[in-house]
Amino acid sequence: MKVLETDRLLLRNWEISDLEDFYEYAKNPNVGPMAGWKPHESLDESRKILNSFIEREEVWAVVYRVNRKVIGSIGLHNDSKRNSANIKMLGYVLSEDYWGMGLIPEAVREVIRYSFEELDLALLSIYHYPFNVQSKRVIEKCGFTYEGILRMGSQIYNGKVYDDICYSIKKEEWLLGLVTQ
Repeated sequence: MKVLETDRLLLRNWEISDLEDFYEYAKNPNVGPMAGWKPHESLDESRKILNSFIEREEVWAVVYRVNRKVIGSIGLHNDSKRNSANIKMLGYVLSEDYWGMGLIPEAVREVIRYSFEELDLALLSIYHYPFNVQSKRVIEKCGFTYEGILRMGSQIYNGKVYDDICYSIKKEEWLLGLVTQ
């Protein structure tokens, strides 16, 4: 994946040397469940997931330039709810230590730019669970349009089923400046 840069962040491919930073935030019980995955219980568990990030190359490591630490991830994935090669689903997670600093909106805006200007995607979709109000704020701040609720849209790691709150942003809207850039 191409390295992307913002004022405070570097979005780059994952490296095996990122394991400690990854495990540090992924074991936090307040982080994973917001994205639908269970907190990591061991370095070995994090290593397996990290290896899948490295192999698939669809998830960037989010590096905070101030301390060169990996503080989260952001990725573009096939959207199983929409059947088009020209549409990707955006997903992200951030270490709790960095919440409230505006870092994820900064990363999201850069991935939006990259998706439309360089990948020539037609649409980006994004979803959050009803309880994830932090993600809702990020999504709205970045100019995504609310589409509705996919009732009982996702079953997460603990077997619970939640609604998916759906948003999207179209390339035309972004190019015309109709959304926050």
